[in-house]
Amino acid sequence: MSAIDEIKDRIDIVDLVSETVRLRRTGKNYIGFCPFHDNTRTPAFVVFPETNTWRCFGCNEGGDIFRFVMKKEGWDFKQAVQFLAQKAGVVLTQPTAEEKERDEEYDRLRTLLDEAVIFYHHHLTQNPAGLYALEYLHKRGLKDETIQSFSLGYALDSWNACINHFIAKGYTIDDLKSAGLVTERQNEEGVYDRFRNRLMFPIYDNSGKITGFGARTLDPEGIPKYLNSPQSGLFDKGKTLYGLHLAKKEIRAKDQVVIVEGYMDVIGLHQAGFQNTVSPMGTALTEDQLRQLKRLTRRIILAMDADAAGERATIRGLELARQTLEHQQEMVFDARGLLRYEVRLQADLRVTTLPEGKDPDEIVLENP
Repeated sequence: MSAIDEIKDRIDIVDLVSETVRLRRTGKNYIGFCPFHDNTRTPAFVVFPETNTWRCFGCNEGGDIFRFVMKKEGWDFKQAVQFLAQKAGVVLTQPTAEEKERDEEYDRLRTLLDEAVIFYHHHLTQNPAGLYALEYLHKRGLKDETIQSFSLGYALDSWNACINHFIAKGYTIDDLKSAGLVTERQNEEGVYDRFRNRLMFPIYDNSGKITGFGARTLDPEGIPKYLNSPQSGLFDKGKTLYGLHLAKKEIRAKDQVVIVEGYMDVIGLHQAGFQNTVSPMGTALTEDQLRQLKRLTRRIILAMDADAAGERATIRGLELARQTLEHQQEMVFDARGLLRYEVRLQADLRVTTLPEGKDPDEIVLENP
Protein backbone atom coordinates (compact mmCIF):
# COMPACT_ATOMS: atom_id res chain seq x y z
CA MET A 1 0.00 0.00 0.00
CA SER A 2 1.40 3.40 -0.97
CA ALA A 3 1.71 6.24 1.57
CA ILE A 4 -1.12 8.10 -0.17
CA ASP A 5 -3.40 5.06 0.03
CA GLU A 6 -2.46 4.50 3.68
CA ILE A 7 -3.29 8.11 4.55
CA LYS A 8 -6.67 7.77 2.80
CA ASP A 9 -7.28 4.50 4.63
CA ARG A 10 -6.54 6.02 8.05
CA ILE A 11 -8.31 9.37 7.77
CA ASP A 12 -12.10 9.46 7.65
CA ILE A 13 -13.22 12.39 5.52
CA VAL A 14 -16.25 12.97 7.76
CA ASP A 15 -13.97 13.36 10.80
CA LEU A 16 -11.61 15.64 8.87
CA VAL A 17 -14.28 17.96 7.48
CA SER A 18 -16.21 18.00 10.78
CA GLU A 19 -13.25 19.73 12.45
CA THR A 20 -14.21 22.96 10.65
CA VAL A 21 -17.61 22.35 9.04
CA ARG A 22 -20.80 21.48 10.89
CA LEU A 23 -22.23 18.44 9.10
CA ARG A 24 -25.64 16.81 9.28
CA ARG A 25 -26.27 13.23 8.20
CA THR A 26 -28.80 12.75 5.41
CA GLY A 27 -29.18 9.18 4.18
CA LYS A 28 -25.70 7.76 3.79
CA ASN A 29 -24.07 11.15 3.12
CA TYR A 30 -23.47 14.35 5.12
CA ILE A 31 -24.39 17.93 4.21
CA GLY A 32 -23.39 21.36 5.49
CA PHE A 33 -22.62 24.92 4.48
CA CYS A 34 -19.64 25.24 2.16
CA PRO A 35 -16.55 26.75 3.83
CA PHE A 36 -15.25 28.06 0.48
CA HIS A 37 -18.00 30.48 -0.57
CA ASP A 38 -20.85 32.48 1.00
CA ASN A 39 -23.54 29.90 1.64
CA THR A 40 -25.94 30.58 4.50
CA ARG A 41 -29.38 29.68 3.12
CA THR A 42 -29.23 26.21 1.60
CA PRO A 43 -26.56 23.63 2.50
CA ALA A 44 -24.84 22.78 -0.78
CA PHE A 45 -21.73 21.08 0.59
CA VAL A 46 -21.92 17.24 0.56
CA VAL A 47 -19.51 14.67 1.99
CA PHE A 48 -19.66 11.15 0.52
CA PRO A 49 -18.20 8.69 3.08
CA GLU A 50 -18.51 5.73 0.72
CA THR A 51 -15.99 7.24 -1.71
CA ASN A 52 -14.17 9.40 0.87
CA THR A 53 -14.85 12.50 -1.26
CA TRP A 54 -16.67 15.85 -1.01
CA ARG A 55 -18.39 18.28 -3.35
CA CYS A 56 -20.07 21.66 -3.20
CA PHE A 57 -22.93 22.02 -5.67
CA GLY A 58 -22.88 25.78 -5.16
CA CYS A 59 -19.30 26.64 -6.17
CA ASN A 60 -18.75 23.35 -8.04
CA GLU A 61 -15.60 22.49 -6.09
CA GLY A 62 -14.83 18.96 -4.91
CA GLY A 63 -12.25 16.24 -4.39
CA ASP A 64 -10.74 13.99 -1.74
CA ILE A 65 -9.16 14.69 1.66
CA PHE A 66 -6.05 16.15 0.03
CA ARG A 67 -8.05 18.55 -2.13
CA PHE A 68 -10.07 19.66 0.91
CA VAL A 69 -6.95 20.56 2.90
CA MET A 70 -5.33 22.23 -0.12
CA LYS A 71 -8.42 24.38 -0.69
CA LYS A 72 -8.92 25.17 3.00
CA GLU A 73 -5.30 26.06 3.81
CA GLY A 74 -4.15 27.35 0.41
CA TRP A 75 -1.45 24.68 0.26
CA ASP A 76 -0.02 22.69 -2.62
CA PHE A 77 -0.38 18.91 -2.82
CA LYS A 78 2.99 18.22 -1.17
CA GLN A 79 2.10 20.37 1.86
CA ALA A 80 -1.31 18.70 2.18
CA VAL A 81 0.29 15.24 2.04
CA GLN A 82 2.81 16.17 4.73
CA PHE A 83 0.09 17.57 7.01
CA LEU A 84 -2.26 14.61 6.60
CA ALA A 85 0.56 12.09 6.91
CA GLN A 86 1.49 13.56 10.29
CA LYS A 87 -2.17 13.54 11.32
CA ALA A 88 -2.54 9.90 10.28
CA GLY A 89 0.76 8.77 11.77
CA VAL A 90 2.15 7.75 8.37
CA VAL A 91 5.90 8.14 7.83
CA LEU A 92 6.64 9.60 4.39
CA THR A 93 9.66 8.24 2.58
CA GLN A 94 10.66 8.01 -1.05
CA PRO A 95 10.23 4.40 -2.19
CA THR A 96 13.60 2.74 -2.45
CA ALA A 97 14.57 0.33 -5.20
CA GLU A 98 14.03 -2.48 -2.67
CA GLU A 99 10.52 -1.25 -1.83
CA LYS A 100 9.57 -0.99 -5.50
CA GLU A 101 10.88 -4.51 -6.00
CA ARG A 102 8.88 -5.67 -2.96
CA ASP A 103 5.67 -4.15 -4.33
CA GLU A 104 6.22 -5.86 -7.66
CA GLU A 105 6.80 -9.14 -5.80
CA TYR A 106 3.54 -8.68 -3.86
CA ASP A 107 1.64 -8.12 -7.11
CA ARG A 108 3.14 -11.33 -8.52
CA LEU A 109 2.22 -13.28 -5.37
CA ARG A 110 -1.36 -11.95 -5.51
CA THR A 111 -1.60 -13.31 -9.04
CA LEU A 112 -0.49 -16.70 -7.71
CA LEU A 113 -3.01 -16.53 -4.87
CA ASP A 114 -5.80 -15.58 -7.30
CA GLU A 115 -4.94 -18.70 -9.30
CA ALA A 116 -4.97 -20.71 -6.06
CA VAL A 117 -8.54 -19.49 -5.39
CA ILE A 118 -9.57 -20.91 -8.79
CA PHE A 119 -7.62 -24.13 -8.11
CA TYR A 120 -9.31 -24.80 -4.75
CA HIS A 121 -12.76 -23.74 -6.00
CA HIS A 122 -12.47 -26.17 -8.92
CA HIS A 123 -11.76 -29.08 -6.57
CA LEU A 124 -14.78 -28.14 -4.42
CA THR A 125 -17.27 -27.81 -7.27
CA GLN A 126 -15.91 -29.97 -10.11
CA ASN A 127 -13.74 -32.74 -8.63
CA PRO A 128 -15.55 -35.83 -7.26
CA ALA A 129 -12.93 -35.91 -4.47
CA GLY A 130 -14.36 -32.64 -3.18
CA LEU A 131 -17.99 -33.74 -3.26
CA TYR A 132 -18.19 -34.51 0.45
CA ALA A 133 -16.79 -31.05 1.23
CA LEU A 134 -19.48 -29.51 -0.98
CA GLU A 135 -22.13 -31.64 0.74
CA TYR A 136 -20.84 -30.43 4.12
CA LEU A 137 -21.41 -26.81 3.05
CA HIS A 138 -24.88 -27.66 1.75
CA LYS A 139 -25.71 -29.32 5.07
CA ARG A 140 -24.59 -26.12 6.80
CA GLY A 141 -27.25 -24.35 4.73
CA LEU A 142 -25.10 -22.62 2.11
CA LYS A 143 -26.46 -22.21 -1.40
CA ASP A 144 -24.33 -22.66 -4.52
CA GLU A 145 -24.49 -18.96 -5.37
CA THR A 146 -23.20 -18.12 -1.87
CA ILE A 147 -20.35 -20.61 -2.25
CA GLN A 148 -19.55 -18.94 -5.57
CA SER A 149 -19.71 -15.37 -4.27
CA PHE A 150 -17.30 -16.14 -1.42
CA SER A 151 -15.08 -18.24 -3.77
CA LEU A 152 -15.00 -21.12 -1.29
CA GLY A 153 -12.77 -24.07 -2.14
CA TYR A 154 -11.42 -27.45 -1.10
CA ALA A 155 -7.79 -28.50 -0.60
CA LEU A 156 -7.33 -32.14 -1.63
CA ASP A 157 -6.22 -34.72 0.92
CA SER A 158 -2.78 -34.76 -0.69
CA TRP A 159 0.76 -33.77 0.27
CA ASN A 160 1.67 -32.41 -3.17
CA ALA A 161 -1.44 -31.67 -5.31
CA CYS A 162 -0.96 -27.90 -4.98
CA ILE A 163 2.81 -28.13 -5.52
CA ASN A 164 2.50 -30.23 -8.68
CA HIS A 165 -0.24 -28.00 -10.14
CA PHE A 166 1.66 -24.74 -9.78
CA ILE A 167 5.10 -26.11 -10.66
CA ALA A 168 3.49 -27.29 -13.92
CA LYS A 169 2.25 -23.71 -14.45
CA GLY A 170 5.79 -22.34 -14.18
CA TYR A 171 5.89 -21.21 -10.54
CA THR A 172 8.82 -22.09 -8.29
CA ILE A 173 8.97 -23.62 -4.82
CA ASP A 174 10.15 -20.23 -3.53
CA ASP A 175 7.02 -18.64 -5.04
CA LEU A 176 4.82 -21.17 -3.23
CA LYS A 177 6.70 -20.58 0.04
CA SER A 178 6.32 -16.80 -0.23
CA ALA A 179 2.60 -17.16 -0.97
CA GLY A 180 2.14 -19.40 2.10
CA LEU A 181 0.86 -22.35 0.07
CA VAL A 182 3.52 -24.83 1.19
CA THR A 183 5.34 -25.70 4.42
CA GLU A 184 8.98 -26.76 4.78
CA ARG A 185 9.63 -30.22 6.16
CA GLN A 186 11.30 -30.36 9.56
CA ASN A 187 14.72 -32.03 9.83
CA GLU A 188 14.83 -32.79 6.11
CA GLU A 189 14.78 -31.04 2.77
CA GLY A 190 11.66 -30.41 0.78
CA VAL A 191 8.18 -28.97 1.19
CA TYR A 192 4.58 -30.19 1.29
CA ASP A 193 1.15 -28.64 0.72
CA ARG A 194 0.23 -26.46 3.70
CA PHE A 195 -3.51 -27.03 3.25
CA ARG A 196 -4.76 -30.63 3.02
CA ASN A 197 -8.33 -31.97 3.30
CA ARG A 198 -9.62 -28.55 4.32
CA LEU A 199 -12.36 -26.15 3.32
CA MET A 200 -10.68 -23.07 1.90
CA PHE A 201 -11.83 -19.52 2.68
CA PRO A 202 -10.03 -16.89 0.55
CA ILE A 203 -9.26 -13.77 2.57
CA TYR A 204 -9.24 -10.33 0.95
CA ASP A 205 -8.22 -6.91 2.21
CA ASN A 206 -10.79 -4.10 2.35
CA SER A 207 -10.02 -3.11 -1.25
CA GLY A 208 -10.77 -6.62 -2.49
CA LYS A 209 -7.19 -7.80 -3.06
CA ILE A 210 -6.38 -11.40 -2.11
CA THR A 211 -4.00 -11.70 0.84
CA GLY A 212 -4.23 -15.33 1.96
CA PHE A 213 -6.47 -18.17 3.10
CA GLY A 214 -8.25 -19.50 6.13
CA ALA A 215 -8.79 -23.28 6.14
CA ARG A 216 -11.07 -25.53 8.21
CA THR A 217 -10.18 -29.19 8.64
CA LEU A 218 -12.77 -31.77 7.56
CA ASP A 219 -11.09 -34.48 9.63
CA PRO A 220 -12.87 -34.85 13.02
CA GLU A 221 -9.46 -35.55 14.55
CA GLY A 222 -7.71 -32.82 12.56
CA ILE A 223 -5.53 -30.33 14.42
CA PRO A 224 -5.70 -27.39 14.29
CA LYS A 225 -9.35 -26.97 13.45
CA TYR A 226 -8.56 -23.72 11.62
CA LEU A 227 -5.29 -22.97 9.85
CA ASN A 228 -4.43 -19.64 8.24
CA SER A 229 -1.81 -18.48 5.79
CA PRO A 230 1.40 -17.61 7.66
CA GLN A 231 1.93 -14.03 8.79
CA SER A 232 3.78 -12.07 6.10
CA GLY A 233 4.04 -8.67 4.47
CA LEU A 234 1.08 -9.72 2.32
CA PHE A 235 -1.07 -11.39 5.00
CA ASP A 236 -1.57 -9.71 8.38
CA LYS A 237 -4.47 -11.29 10.26
CA GLY A 238 -4.56 -8.50 12.85
CA LYS A 239 -5.21 -5.88 10.16
CA THR A 240 -7.81 -7.85 8.22
CA LEU A 241 -11.55 -8.32 8.72
CA TYR A 242 -13.07 -11.26 6.89
CA GLY A 243 -15.88 -10.19 4.55
CA LEU A 244 -15.21 -6.44 4.80
CA HIS A 245 -14.66 -6.03 1.05
CA LEU A 246 -18.19 -7.40 0.49
CA ALA A 247 -19.77 -5.71 3.54
CA LYS A 248 -18.51 -2.13 3.14
CA LYS A 249 -21.38 -0.87 1.03
CA GLU A 250 -24.06 -2.34 3.30
CA ILE A 251 -22.30 -1.09 6.46
CA ARG A 252 -22.46 2.41 5.01
CA ALA A 253 -26.08 2.03 3.92
CA LYS A 254 -27.27 0.69 7.29
CA ASP A 255 -24.81 2.78 9.30
CA GLN A 256 -24.18 -0.34 11.37
CA VAL A 257 -21.74 -3.26 11.50
CA VAL A 258 -22.26 -6.69 13.05
CA ILE A 259 -19.09 -8.43 14.28
CA VAL A 260 -19.13 -12.22 14.57
CA GLU A 261 -16.39 -14.76 15.29
CA GLY A 262 -15.99 -17.06 12.31
CA TYR A 263 -16.00 -17.46 8.55
CA MET A 264 -19.21 -19.50 8.46
CA ASP A 265 -20.99 -16.93 10.63
CA VAL A 266 -20.15 -14.16 8.14
CA ILE A 267 -21.17 -16.24 5.13
CA GLY A 268 -24.40 -17.49 6.70
CA LEU A 269 -25.49 -14.01 7.76
CA HIS A 270 -24.64 -12.51 4.36
CA GLN A 271 -26.73 -15.21 2.69
CA ALA A 272 -29.66 -14.39 5.02
CA GLY A 273 -29.53 -10.71 4.08
CA PHE A 274 -27.34 -9.37 6.90
CA GLN A 275 -24.60 -8.19 4.57
CA ASN A 276 -23.16 -5.70 7.04
CA THR A 277 -21.37 -8.55 8.88
CA VAL A 278 -17.61 -9.06 9.31
CA SER A 279 -15.31 -11.20 11.43
CA PRO A 280 -11.84 -10.89 13.00
CA MET A 281 -11.55 -14.62 12.18
CA GLY A 282 -11.71 -16.09 15.65
CA THR A 283 -9.16 -13.77 17.24
CA ALA A 284 -9.58 -10.72 19.46
CA LEU A 285 -10.45 -7.46 17.75
CA THR A 286 -7.48 -5.20 17.11
CA GLU A 287 -7.08 -1.44 17.00
CA ASP A 288 -6.32 -1.60 13.26
CA GLN A 289 -9.57 -3.48 12.61
CA LEU A 290 -11.65 -1.02 14.64
CA ARG A 291 -10.02 1.90 12.86
CA GLN A 292 -11.15 0.46 9.52
CA LEU A 293 -14.70 0.09 10.80
CA LYS A 294 -14.74 3.58 12.27
CA ARG A 295 -14.48 5.03 8.77
CA LEU A 296 -17.70 3.25 7.85
CA THR A 297 -19.88 3.50 10.97
CA ARG A 298 -19.90 4.26 14.69
CA ARG A 299 -22.71 1.76 15.38
CA ILE A 300 -21.19 -1.59 16.35
CA ILE A 301 -23.00 -4.80 17.31
CA LEU A 302 -21.02 -7.67 18.82
CA ALA A 303 -22.61 -11.06 18.09
CA MET A 304 -20.02 -13.49 19.42
CA ASP A 305 -20.70 -17.17 20.07
CA ALA A 306 -22.72 -17.97 23.19
CA ASP A 307 -19.93 -19.75 25.05
CA ALA A 308 -17.14 -18.80 27.45
CA ALA A 309 -14.73 -17.94 24.63
CA GLY A 310 -17.40 -15.79 22.98
CA GLU A 311 -18.06 -13.94 26.23
CA ARG A 312 -14.34 -13.23 26.64
CA ALA A 313 -14.16 -12.01 23.04
CA THR A 314 -17.14 -9.71 23.66
CA ILE A 315 -15.55 -8.18 26.75
CA ARG A 316 -12.23 -7.67 24.95
CA GLY A 317 -14.06 -6.08 22.03
CA LEU A 318 -15.92 -3.65 24.29
CA GLU A 319 -12.76 -2.68 26.16
CA LEU A 320 -10.81 -2.11 22.95
CA ALA A 321 -13.63 -0.02 21.49
CA ARG A 322 -13.63 2.16 24.61
CA GLN A 323 -9.89 2.66 24.25
CA THR A 324 -9.81 3.20 20.48
CA LEU A 325 -12.89 5.26 19.62
CA GLU A 326 -13.23 8.96 20.43
CA HIS A 327 -14.67 10.26 23.69
CA GLN A 328 -16.27 13.56 24.63
CA GLN A 329 -16.98 15.18 27.99
CA GLU A 330 -20.48 16.33 28.91
CA MET A 331 -21.77 18.18 31.96
CA VAL A 332 -24.61 16.31 33.66
CA PHE A 333 -26.57 16.58 36.89
CA ASP A 334 -26.19 13.75 39.38
CA ALA A 335 -28.95 12.40 41.67
CA ARG A 336 -28.38 15.25 44.15
CA GLY A 337 -28.65 17.92 41.47
CA LEU A 338 -24.90 18.64 41.47
CA LEU A 339 -22.99 19.19 38.22
CA ARG A 340 -20.31 16.72 37.20
CA TYR A 341 -18.49 15.72 34.03
CA GLU A 342 -19.26 12.44 32.32
CA VAL A 343 -17.19 10.86 29.57
CA ARG A 344 -19.26 9.56 26.69
CA LEU A 345 -18.05 7.29 23.90
CA GLN A 346 -18.77 8.71 20.44
CA ALA A 347 -20.13 5.38 19.27
CA ASP A 348 -23.12 3.12 19.79
CA LEU A 349 -21.92 -0.26 21.11
CA ARG A 350 -24.37 -3.13 21.53
CA VAL A 351 -24.18 -6.83 22.33
CA THR A 352 -26.54 -9.40 20.84
CA THR A 353 -27.57 -12.12 23.27
CA LEU A 354 -27.56 -15.46 21.44
CA PRO A 355 -29.19 -18.77 22.46
CA GLU A 356 -26.65 -20.87 24.31
CA GLY A 357 -24.89 -23.53 22.25
CA LYS A 358 -25.74 -22.02 18.87
CA ASP A 359 -23.59 -19.96 16.52
CA PRO A 360 -24.98 -17.00 14.56
CA ASP A 361 -25.04 -18.90 11.24
CA GLU A 362 -27.08 -21.72 12.85
CA ILE A 363 -29.54 -19.27 14.40
CA VAL A 364 -30.07 -17.30 11.19
CA LEU A 365 -30.61 -20.52 9.24
CA GLU A 366 -33.50 -21.45 11.57
CA ASN A 367 -35.03 -17.99 11.75
CA PRO A 368 -33.48 -14.96 10.01
